[in-house]
Amino acid sequence: MEKEFDPYLRIDDVSVDRNDIAMLRAIDDCGSLSGAAAALERSYPRLQQRVVELEAAAGPLVERTRGGADGGGSSLTESARDLLARFDRLVAVYEGVARVDETVLTGPVVDRDGELATVETGAGDVLAVVPTDAVTASVTIRSDAVSLHAPTAVPRAEGTSVRNRFPGTVSWLEAGDAVARVGVDLAAGDAGDDVDGQDGGDRDGVGNGDHEDANEGSDLVALVTRRSVATLELEPGRSIVASVKATAARGVARDDRGGE
Repeated sequence: MEKEFDPYLRIDDVSVDRNDIAMLRAIDDCGSLSGAAAALERSYPRLQQRVVELEAAAGPLVERTRGGADGGGSSLTESARDLLARFDRLVAVYEGVARVDETVLTGPVVDRDGELATVETGAGDVLAVVPTDAVTASVTIRSDAVSLHAPTAVPRAEGTSVRNRFPGTVSWLEAGDAVARVGVDLAAGDAGDDVDGQDGGDRDGVGNGDHEDANEGSDLVALVTRRSVATLELEPGRSIVASVKATAARGVARDDRGGE
C-alpha cells in the first residue's frame, strides 16, 4: 500500500512546502526571479512576494545583484541551500515511512512494565510500547525494524536489547539493487520451538504486508540489504529467526468489541 504524504517545514508561522522548494531550485537554475517565474509559469509579483514572506521567517534566501558584465541576477544564499538540504532530509524520512511494509500483531495485554507491555499474539508474546490503558492492543512492526538471524546465531537475550524473537521460514523474497523485502512465514515455525525462552505458541491473528504472494495472516515482512541476503543464504523454505526491539514495536489500544 502506497502512503501519500505532503511534507513541509514549519518556520515560525510560515510553512515551507514543495512549491516553495521548487521555486528556490528554479531561482538557482535560472539565475533570476523572472526566469524562475517563467520556468514555473507563475506570476512574477507573486513569486517575488513569496520570497519576501519566506525571508521574513528564514532570513536571507536570495542574493540579488544588479548590473555588471552579465547584467545581474539572483542566486541562493547558504541559508537557502541549508533549507533545501533540510527539506530533502525530511522527504527522505517520509519516503522511508511510505515505502516500508507493516505487520500488525493483535492480542491481550498480559503483563506490563511502565510503558512497555507484553501482548499475547498468535506469533507469540510481543514486548512493545503500548498505551497504559490498553487491555487489548494491535502492535505494528515496520519492516525496516526487523532483523534476521540464522537459528544458530540468534543473540542471547541478556546480551542485546532485542527482546522479541520469532522463528519462521522464508516464504518469499523480492530483491532490489541494494535492499530486499523478505517475507517470514511465522506459521511455519514449530509451535513448540523456544528461541531464547520465547515460545512460538499459536500462529493465528498475524497481519501481513502487501505482497501478493504472502500467506494471508502469517507473514512478517523484513527489509534487509542484499549483503544480508547473501550472508544468510536467504531463499524460500529457509529457516530463519526474526528479531525486533521492544521500542520499535508500537501498540495502540484495541476495542475488543470490533474496533480501535
